[in-house]
Amino acid sequence: MRPLLGWAVKLGLVGLVLFAGFAVYLDAIVQEKFSGKRWTVPAKVYARPLELFVGQKLAKDDLLKEMDALGYRRESVANGPGAVAVSGNNVSLHSRGFQFYESAEQAQQVNVRFSGDYVASLTKADGKDLAVARLEPMLIGGLYPAHQEDRVLIKLDQVPAYLVETLVAVEDRDFFEHFGVSPKGIARAVWINASAGQLRQGGSTLTQQLVKNFYLTNERSLTRKITEAMMAVLLELHYDKREILEAYLNEVFLGQDGQRAVHGFGLASQYFFSQPLSELKLDQVALLVGMVKGPTFYNPRRNPERALSRRNMILDLLAEQGVVSPEEAAAAKARPLGVTQRGSMANGSFPAFLDLVKRQLRQDYRDEDLTEEGLRIFTSFDPILQLKAEEALAETFKRQAGRKGSDEVEAGMVVTNPETGEIQALIGSRQPRFAGFNRALDAVRPIGSLIKPAIYLTALERPSQYTLTTRVQDEPFSVKGQDGQVWKPQNYDRKAHGSIYLYQGLAHSYNLSTAKLGLELGVPNVLKTLERLGVSRQWPAYPSMLLGAGALTPMEVTGMYQTIASGGFNTPLRGIRSVLTAEGEPLKRYPYQIQQRFDAGAIYLLQNAMQRTMREGTGRSVYSQLPSSLNLAGKTGTSNDSRDSWFAGFSQDLLTVVWMGRDDNGPTPFTGATGALQAWTGFMRRADPLPLDMPVPDNVVVAWVDAATGQGSAQNCPGAVQMPYIRGSEPAPGAGCGIQAPVDSVMDWVKGWLE
Repeated sequence: MRPLLGWAVKLGLVGLVLFAGFAVYLDAIVQEKFSGKRWTVPAKVYARPLELFVGQKLAKDDLLKEMDALGYRRESVANGPGAVAVSGNNVSLHSRGFQFYESAEQAQQVNVRFSGDYVASLTKADGKDLAVARLEPMLIGGLYPAHQEDRVLIKLDQVPAYLVETLVAVEDRDFFEHFGVSPKGIARAVWINASAGQLRQGGSTLTQQLVKNFYLTNERSLTRKITEAMMAVLLELHYDKREILEAYLNEVFLGQDGQRAVHGFGLASQYFFSQPLSELKLDQVALLVGMVKGPTFYNPRRNPERALSRRNMILDLLAEQGVVSPEEAAAAKARPLGVTQRGSMANGSFPAFLDLVKRQLRQDYRDEDLTEEGLRIFTSFDPILQLKAEEALAETFKRQAGRKGSDEVEAGMVVTNPETGEIQALIGSRQPRFAGFNRALDAVRPIGSLIKPAIYLTALERPSQYTLTTRVQDEPFSVKGQDGQVWKPQNYDRKAHGSIYLYQGLAHSYNLSTAKLGLELGVPNVLKTLERLGVSRQWPAYPSMLLGAGALTPMEVTGMYQTIASGGFNTPLRGIRSVLTAEGEPLKRYPYQIQQRFDAGAIYLLQNAMQRTMREGTGRSVYSQLPSSLNLAGKTGTSNDSRDSWFAGFSQDLLTVVWMGRDDNGPTPFTGATGALQAWTGFMRRADPLPLDMPVPDNVVVAWVDAATGQGSAQNCPGAVQMPYIRGSEPAPGAGCGIQAPVDSVMDWVKGWLE
């Protein structure tokens, strides 16, 4: 007996040593992860903040759309952060406050009065005038690590009333009393499961759930359960209940958004309600807590009835336990689920723009920095303009449905601010909310007639040789290349138009006169102009380049037209404004860069010709949908066999480039005017831009000329029109008219009568 007892003692000591060693090992694991950086947090990408000021061009409906997207609650009185009240032309809102790059914006009540599509007044709650109010920017996406986890980290003092009480009441009633495991909870679970004859309740504490999610797998085994219990006890030995609870609130899995795993109540609140966690009401809290048991099973978007039943059961439980009154529970049960629609602007995915942001960030940061450090990226993205661009494109495709081959047509679209070069909206496909091939950045396509402004700009930089009213010949010709190939361009209408003014060649997009002009100037010189406009691709100096045989992406075309729209100043296109650390510390700014590349006078003349394109040329159809008072400049583009439909055009405050074509380079049923121009017009109609109003440069004079001859004319002569010229290149003033002709006629009559 004694030998057996001795062996038992020895084995017990060995077991104790092994258990102690295992406990020390588990303790090291627990402390290492819990005390260090607990989560890799993806970079968050924000849209531009909406700034409100008196005189701002902003429709009330657009403001409300953005506020809906930000998750503001429509209430009778805006009496707390995240609330908005509407009365006629007055909008009262209570902003949430936000940490921007340069400063923190405090939460405040703002009253906005509209007059038409303008902000007429802006006042504080006390009625005093407010110079400017800045709303928090919309979160438009993140840059996720390989494991695709996402979360919005929260502090315990940021959680709404009832969340902790509800979570504890439902998941772990003894949380504040037990030491990591709950014998009472285990006994209660055993009793309930035995009574029901099936597994209905688990005995795991919140601490054990955290340990399982944080350190272990979902394996169902006794070994894993023992390990879980030991680690839970060790966790409670080292850390207080508040720390454990805060970690749980940030770690718990609450849903799946495509490849992105939604972790923590902070992100779940944004994902399901488009609201910060601190603003959630009792019924919303109950829904999220109810989802802990089965995020997929109780997903309110997929299984609304099941989710509603679970939410109401939890509200009844809270009433039973005295957490809330029966009246509060009943009022909460009467409310709808209130989950935002997936795919709305609030939960929208903007993959094309996020792709652009990633590419620009990778020039300065490592991938690990972008996916693990919780950086906050502030961009120029305008969600309202993006929505309008998407609507315009969808409308165009809908209108063109039924045309042969239209279903295969894809699209790319870029919207920028001409003054700053900031990208405000970006579409990479005809289904803009789905990630894939980003045609705005990567579709390299022949640009057709979009090259023509570069040819005319090259000419207009030589005022001693060329003006807008210089006569050019639109006649057939041919050129024999070094390889013996004969190049013989043709107009789109297969006709020659004879002697025309220089500007008419651009306005009507005539190939013959344009190509002849380009050859006179020299193809290499035109290519140098392209380079100065911002095109970095190297093209061979073939005559065919003059009619757009060279290929660019929509983004590259935008960079080219940006220089034209900004008055000859090259402004590199950018989507990022600034970067903050996770703690809100400024990290990097992306300042506005500008370089003058062209004489303002030559650009002014080119813009004038491009405005005539819209008034009398290939872009004139826009004014069937837009007011004639709206000054616009633009250019259509069509490649060979109508494989590519382009339009690039701008107002004072918006530059938009649209491409439509097929990925397999097959022919489309559209020209530039019947395809891309339609989408561009639809967007501009929705965006309601400011008319183009470029100041007349010092070296430009406006002269009266005869519309038929281009010769100088007096203002009151029939057919007299005003044309701009570089000073010194204008035609000599014409002789007066209106008096000479009648006098001559009278004298002839008198002579005849005397004879």
